[in-house]
Amino acid sequence: MRVPGPAGGRTSGVNLLALRSHNTALVLDLLRRAGADGISRLELAEGTGLTPQAVSKITARLRERGLAAEAGRRASTGGKPRTVLRLVPEAGHAVGVHADRDELRTVLVDLNGTVAAERRGPLEFGAGAEAVVERVAAQVEALVAEVFGPGPSAADTRAGAPVPLTRVDSLVGVGVALPGPLDHARGVLHRVTGFPEWDGFGLRDALGRRLGVPVVVDKDTNAAALGLAVAGAGDSFAYLHLGTGLGAGLVIGGSVHRGARTGAGEFGHQVIQLDGPRCECGDRGCLEALCLAAVERGDLAEAARVLGAGAANLVGLLDIDRVLLGGRTVAAAPEVFVAGVGAVVAARARREGLPQDAVPVRPAPGGERAVAAGAAQLLLGPVFGRGDG
Repeated sequence: MRVPGPAGGRTSGVNLLALRSHNTALVLDLLRRAGADGISRLELAEGTGLTPQAVSKITARLRERGLAAEAGRRASTGGKPRTVLRLVPEAGHAVGVHADRDELRTVLVDLNGTVAAERRGPLEFGAGAEAVVERVAAQVEALVAEVFGPGPSAADTRAGAPVPLTRVDSLVGVGVALPGPLDHARGVLHRVTGFPEWDGFGLRDALGRRLGVPVVVDKDTNAAALGLAVAGAGDSFAYLHLGTGLGAGLVIGGSVHRGARTGAGEFGHQVIQLDGPRCECGDRGCLEALCLAAVERGDLAEAARVLGAGAANLVGLLDIDRVLLGGRTVAAAPEVFVAGVGAVVAARARREGLPQDAVPVRPAPGGERAVAAGAAQLLLGPVFGRGDG
């Protein structure tokens, strides 16, 4: 599949990042939400609270850079018909990477968040930083080449060499999501459970040097939560991810809550059984250890009950509106986990005098690609005023 860039190549990932401002983000967000039907400048002014003059200047700049285009005309209640504008989705792209402990998944998404291409393959997270960085970089380059082709300047490269990502005009950058804990602001990993050798490694800078484009790094759960928030999942929810590990992404007040040290959401390492089994983090009785042990035994109902206990604690602590479940283990048996977690959360609601459906529990939209797609939003979300990148 080959996706063309905007006419005349007048925009680029760098230009798109340069456009990031509060007012421009407001306009872009409304253009995106309007879809193919488009929206008039007057409606943009009403929806953003900006003056018509300010909207005209912003939309002129967006059109000049190929990010917005006319979508026809709409009948007016008086005067001449209004020109309607729409977002040009193919004017910008981002790559999302989900680097799990044993699997690597990459997706390329456009400005609408639509997945244009996807690749999967094995990953040995314990192979060392250099090997993992090269594996991720190679798969990202292969994915981008699959969609955009070699480009007009491919003859200048040596035979068999990947075409640099910097030659893809519309590419904003690469978002990488992986198990935590990590420092999102600096792109530095901490002691990933089971892989302490990663502690202190600057993944963001290393991968950025290798690929030559902006890179943002975040926890897998935060990336998924951001993607879900951008897609309209709500302003107050917890995304619980059960796969090779267990973690949470928290959206509070419409924004991903990362905490003062960007370490919020280490949900799996809350102790719920004193003197319980040893967890790989070094503590005992962690939610993750108990839940994964039940999965290993094949007792998914027990795993769901344990996960439900943690979810109920989270609901009681943060008073969130809903719980969304994701990860490959959940995807393999969604009915079991929704029922099991939902029963525990509902029981807590009844004890507090609330309706048992006060906090619904649902499978997270997006399935197993939710983390990778959310990782792409680490780059695209801030362009539309969602997330801080």
